[in-house]
Amino acid sequence: MTRADRDEERDERIEMRIIVDAYTAEEQAMGWYSYLDDTLAFPFDARCIDEREESPLREGEPVRW
Repeated sequence: MTRADRDEERDERIEMRIIVDAYTAEEQAMGWYSYLDDTLAFPFDARCIDEREESPLREGEPVRW
């Protein structure tokens, strides 16, 4: 999905589950922190899917978080 593409169902899910009652950027960040802390099991394996100039990762490179 490109940045211009919007998934309305996904946006609604984020608003209702992750950043509900968050009015400032700080509150939204804490909502994300709480959601990810509850949802992700650490450590987990991931793989870089896109190279970016600001990142040292290369496409296809495995990452362990």
